[in-house]
This record gives sequence, C-alpha cells and structure tokens, in this order.
Amino acid sequence: MLVLLGGSIASLYILLYLVAPVPRPPRPSEKTYTTVLPDGSISDPQPLPCWLDNHVARKNLARRKQPSKLLADVPIAPAEVFMSVVVPAYNEERRLGGMLEEAVEFLQATYGDAHNGASSSSFSSSAAAAQPSPQGATQRRVVNGVAPAGGSQASPARGWEILVVSDGSTDGTRDAALRFARDHQLEQYPVPVPGPWKTQQQQGSGGGGRGKSTHIPHGAIRVVSLEANRGKGGAVVHGMRHVRGEYVVFADADGASRFEDLGKLVEGVKEAEDGAARGVAIGSRAHLVGSEAVVKRSAIRNFLMHSFHLLLRLMTPPATSRIRDTQCGFKLFSRASLPYIVPYMHSEGWIFDVEMLMLAELGGIPMVEVAIGWKEVMGSKLNVLWDSLGMAWGLAILRLAWTMGVYRRQ
Repeated sequence: MLVLLGGSIASLYILLYLVAPVPRPPRPSEKTYTTVLPDGSISDPQPLPCWLDNHVARKNLARRKQPSKLLADVPIAPAEVFMSVVVPAYNEERRLGGMLEEAVEFLQATYGDAHNGASSSSFSSSAAAAQPSPQGATQRRVVNGVAPAGGSQASPARGWEILVVSDGSTDGTRDAALRFARDHQLEQYPVPVPGPWKTQQQQGSGGGGRGKSTHIPHGAIRVVSLEANRGKGGAVVHGMRHVRGEYVVFADADGASRFEDLGKLVEGVKEAEDGAARGVAIGSRAHLVGSEAVVKRSAIRNFLMHSFHLLLRLMTPPATSRIRDTQCGFKLFSRASLPYIVPYMHSEGWIFDVEMLMLAELGGIPMVEVAIGWKEVMGSKLNVLWDSLGMAWGLAILRLAWTMGVYRRQ
C-alpha cells in the first residue's frame, strides 16, 4: 500500500513538473525601452534598469559568506521615484490614451515632477526631499500617502513613471503610447483624451467647464515591447522587474479602475506595512456585488464568477482565501515587498494575481483590501467561458505545484 501511495505521489509530481508553467527568460530587446526625447523625437532603445538583476548579483555575493542566504533576505536597491505604474497592454491602441490621460492627471497633480533639480535619466532622493514645498503641498502628499515611510528622508517623496508593456501587440499600441507621451511633453496645454471616468470637458477641470490636459515631464512614460505575447501576468511581472518606484501599482489599460483611487491604496498599504515597510494593497470591487454594474452582467458570467470565488476559498491558503476580489487589475506593492514576490512568479495568464497574493502570504507580507471605483469598459479580451475554465485549471496547477515542491522559493 505504501509503495502504491509513493508511486502515485511520484507520478503526480512528475505530471506537475511537466505541465506547470515555467516563464521564458526575457529576450535582449525586451530589456530595453523607448521614450520621447525633449525635442519630440523617439529615442533609440535604451537599457532598462533592472532591480532584480542587481538583486541577484548582490545575493550571489552574500551567499559566498552565507550559503543559505535567500534572495528575499538581500535588501532591494533604493527607489528613484515615489510611484511606478505598470500598464500591461495587448492591442490597446484605442483604449490606452484615455487611461493614460486620467493616470497622468492624478500622478502629476499628486506626486509631481521628480526631475526638478535632477537630470531626466536620474533622480536624487535627498535633493528632492530638501526642496521646499508650496503651501499646502505637504498636507496633500500626506493625504495621498506620499510622505516617505516612517518619515525617512531616504525614500523619494515625489516623482512618478509609467511603464507601458506592449505584450506582443500587433496593432499600434506602442505608437499610441509614444504619441501620447510626445503630445503631453511638448504641448503646454495638450488636447485631453477622453477616458472611462472623465469626458474631454472634465479632464483637468474637476468636473466642470472646459478641461485641459496635463503637461508631463520628459521621459516619464517608457514603452517596453515584448517580442511575443506572454499573457497579462507575464507583461505585469516583466514590468515589475524594472520599476524604480518606492511603490508600484499595476493598472489595466482599459481604465476600468478609477485611477484617482490610487491615493486610497497608498493610504491603505501604509497603514498595513510591517516594520520592514512591506505591504500589499488590493483594489477591490467586492462592494459592487449587487450593484447595477454586476447585476446587468449575463447569468453565465455571474455564475462563473461565484464558482471561481468558491474555488479560491477552497484551494488557496487562509489569508489569500479571505480576499473577496483577487482579480481586480489594480494592486499596489511597496518596494520592500517585491523581492518576496516577483522573483518567484510562474503564472503568466489571468491567474497570476492569485500567485502574487499567495507569495505575499508565504512571505508574511501584510495585505489589505481597499474598495475602489470600477466600471465595465467595452473591448474586453476575456473569453468568459474558456478563460474561466483556464483559470480554474491554472489555480489547481498553481496550488499543487507550490504544495508539492515543484515551485520553491530558492
């Protein structure tokens, strides 16, 4: 009997080893970015800074003295800006501009320009911290969670970047992102692009009168082009390997999540952070269950949604299973939490959110769920039936692979 049981376990392990997804290494061109230069021209491909490569090199040096050293035990390199935004985009030429418009309006108004007194390619945290703030600016930054964690002046209190990761797009996604960046860098008052949450008249006007768009600093938007489609999870993780921010949020290119609710996520994660400044804030649509946005969905879509939530409660560890909305594409991570999550990611499809949260739980990172505004946006690429079945399969493989040791944190 024991021999039979052992053989079954071994067979299951081998099967998992064969079917469990393994992400492909990034290709050389995917470790570069393009941006818009001060004269409006498109830059040649530039090397992407990669905190993870630096982290692995430092870990290897540390292991010479202490062989048992884990990657997460090595401190991450300091941030250069306060907020990094990763936008996975697959054939989002039409929807991307509206999302970026609403994002840069909030980012520039709240976190400002990190390049004042510094070059466009680097940022001095101490210099930025020493700059005087206009009257009322300090209060605004605290309200939106911009003050450095623990009051430390070592962390940047201003500055932002957006990494648009074109996930093997076959349309004009890359060109749309660079065109948006050029218009908003060169024009003092660029023509606003209407988004899901604001019309052209409301942009920059607080909801009344003729709006104006936001002038952004040079190089604030970087575009990374993946040679082949990896899936939303693969695009998000690739972007998160190259962020420079003290906080990192990924946001869907359709703009369905209200971007100004990023301030709520920052406040939430700061309240939840542990002594090592680790924390995750999860944008949640759970409060919308029963609202018109959900009720108007098809019966099959709501049935599949509730079935998936049941599977999550049964197949994920305790803290992850208590999260009411794991799939919302609006999640914020403190920089200190990244080494416990990003290096160990395997899922590149729709289920990647769950693996991120499971890894956060495994690393003992505090997580908080924050209610945000959300609306249905036309043009979704989700195939409700087949993608739901794929997510259920992916969840089962994910849970078994981590439980049986096919995936390991090492």
